[in-house]
Amino acid sequence: MKKSKRIDSFFKRKFCDGERDEEIITSTSETISENPRIEENNIRLSKVPRVFEDDFEKCLERDPGKRPQIWQYPPNKLDAIRKAYLKFGPYQINLKEYPLSGNEVHPRRFQYAWFNIFSSWLEYSPSKDAAYCLPCYLFSKRPTGRPGSDVFIGTGFRNWKKVKNGKFCAFLKHIGMDPCSPHNNAMKACLDLLNQDGHIRNTFQVQSSEQILKNRIRLKTSIDTVRWLTLQACAFRGHDETSGSRNQGNFLQLIKLLATYNDEVAKVVLENAPYNSKYTSHQIQKEILHILSSRVRKHICEEIGDSKFCIVVDEARDESKREQMSLVLRFVDKVGLIQERFFFVAHVKDTTTLTLKEKVCDILSRHNLDVSNMRGQGYDGASNMRGEWNGLQALFMKDCPYAYYVHCFAHRLQLALVSASREIVPIHKFFEKLTFVVNVVCSSTKRHDELQAAQLEEIAHLLEIDEIVTGKGINQIGTLKRAGDTRWGSHFSSICSLINMYEATCIVLKKITNERASYSTRGDADSAYNYLKAFDFIFILHLMKKIMGITDILCQALQQQSQDIVNAMCLVGTTKYLIQVLREDGWDALFTEVKNFCEKHDIEIPDLNDVHSTTKFGRSRLQQGQVTIEHYFRVEIFFTAIDQQLQELNNRFSEQAIDLLTLSCALTPKDNYKSFNIEKICTLVEKYYPVDFNMQEKINLKFQLQHFLIDARQDLNLKNLSTIQELCSCLIATEKTQNFYLIDRLLRLIMTLPVSTATTERSFSAMKIIKSRLRNKMEDDFLADTMTIYIEREIVASITSESIIDDFKLIKERRALL
Repeated sequence: MKKSKRIDSFFKRKFCDGERDEEIITSTSETISENPRIEENNIRLSKVPRVFEDDFEKCLERDPGKRPQIWQYPPNKLDAIRKAYLKFGPYQINLKEYPLSGNEVHPRRFQYAWFNIFSSWLEYSPSKDAAYCLPCYLFSKRPTGRPGSDVFIGTGFRNWKKVKNGKFCAFLKHIGMDPCSPHNNAMKACLDLLNQDGHIRNTFQVQSSEQILKNRIRLKTSIDTVRWLTLQACAFRGHDETSGSRNQGNFLQLIKLLATYNDEVAKVVLENAPYNSKYTSHQIQKEILHILSSRVRKHICEEIGDSKFCIVVDEARDESKREQMSLVLRFVDKVGLIQERFFFVAHVKDTTTLTLKEKVCDILSRHNLDVSNMRGQGYDGASNMRGEWNGLQALFMKDCPYAYYVHCFAHRLQLALVSASREIVPIHKFFEKLTFVVNVVCSSTKRHDELQAAQLEEIAHLLEIDEIVTGKGINQIGTLKRAGDTRWGSHFSSICSLINMYEATCIVLKKITNERASYSTRGDADSAYNYLKAFDFIFILHLMKKIMGITDILCQALQQQSQDIVNAMCLVGTTKYLIQVLREDGWDALFTEVKNFCEKHDIEIPDLNDVHSTTKFGRSRLQQGQVTIEHYFRVEIFFTAIDQQLQELNNRFSEQAIDLLTLSCALTPKDNYKSFNIEKICTLVEKYYPVDFNMQEKINLKFQLQHFLIDARQDLNLKNLSTIQELCSCLIATEKTQNFYLIDRLLRLIMTLPVSTATTERSFSAMKIIKSRLRNKMEDDFLADTMTIYIEREIVASITSESIIDDFKLIKERRALL
């Protein structure tokens, strides 16, 4: 004992108020100033990115070469971060070719097959070209300075020569023979972290099985409520969710309804639930929704597996004027059926090609979908999409040269038909008159009611004279439909509705003309009535009905999700053929139909032999002179309209301009494999899919095709097929894919090519239902999760509530045991 020590130092000192706190602060600041290592740690912690407890997936770095060390994170969040990384699993990226390193004479690279051997812990960093160990990283401590202590944690392992070294393999040495090696201890720590129910602190909070059952019933009630509201596109929250509110919102009101029908639920929810585990907060609702949508996307990724897929992308503005990009994945499933799955909707700041590409690549990489497996792209005809040099398809073609772009067939058909109608002056004027008539009749609710009343009287009169029959679903009261510029099918619906309600429309227009209305209103009604009573209007009305009736079948077929591109090209060819038949043999039938319609509705029919009082009109084949009325309607309108339609269809669906589609048609099994051309099929593989078949497979393909052609023409199961999708499904059903596996692979590649972007259009229709005027402040993540569940409801039905509860436990530590 030192002599300088005073006697009062042996006794505890009593501090006055505030004196103790002041001394602690002073001593702490002195300790920090004396210990530079603490200041260094504070600087390092300030460089670590913020970690939000709500969503670790977006803020944690997946690349092991870029992420901070685990000891640099805040200590109170280490367990949550470790759970998030364990949920992700080891970062095992599959690159097309790993970089070479090491000796220049005999360089070596990382092998993807090593992941299969060391799947539970091995990671690869593409930024540093090095291997890491996930468990050792998660439970590592600060480096001790011992050589090699941080190889699989911080610096990374790159000496590939020592991997294939038998029992001296570097990976085996890292694991160690001792059960208590650092690696094995880290593996045990990972298992203990995931098994929180067995932790020692839970032994002091033992809950009976009955209490756990109550917790699960309470959570299951919230899960079922979230699922039902999402599938019905209903809002969750209410304006006032307090206990005294008359309407607490859909979520709480539905839980109350469930409680009235089940006593077990009533005993554990809402007021009967513990304050800290009611599972009714907005944050819990979002967590359940995110788990459910993640399960759906995981199911889609499992359906795709290692097979090739196609992306279908489109953009649209939502209710809050935010640009949203919809991503749909098209692939062929295990049973040989084409699937188009809605995968994600994401907000983009602009629609430039670089922004769209970065967003698509981010979504795919986040869900471990390799861009190199893309074999098709489906977009509309916008310049930022189809641009030959800087379009989105061109940027993806640089990364994956076999992801072929197909312009949406439905958009192509729309452009062809609209362009053809605008080129002919009489038809262009006809559609202007048609729009004018619809606007005059349907511009007010009063006239709309008068139109339906007139139609009702007409149907009653026709039933009295036995001109029409009664039956379920027929003789319905309708209205005139407007023609939209972006949907050619709406033109067909508008024409059909006017023909069906022609008499009722004339009655309403005559009534408007005779009533005491304004001069402009009566003038518009009189002009519309004169249009309807003109022979040329009636003639073009029935002509366009026939032409659009033929093309409308093609429009509906192109919007089917299961449509393959070969069958779509066949339908285009059938449409061209039917229009050509109408041109050659349809004049007499058309004129007879128009004549009968005019006689029924007292419309004056001109004499076809009279001279038509016009010089060069539209695109007349006569320069100037005497033109008969028959020549005018037959040549100037009938032939010209059909020729223009055929010309546009040939220009936009030219088989000579689409070599890939032309060669693909050689796989069609129609007419007992009449068009099955072995040479064209081999050319298709050699030219467009060289990386999907090695040299030996290309040689074997020709012999497989020869054997298959003989077998298919004799087998009753393969004989009467019409589409390549039926052929692919039949090969799987009859288990002949084992013998003709190369043909099956080629069929899947062809079917992966997209036909239209109809699925993305349907997703935008769903977005309008979900994000409405009253729900226009939805967050982007909430909108994406809701749309995924709402659209892919078939997958949602297969997800059990028990699996959702299991994922709910892993997000973070819960106060109530589940």
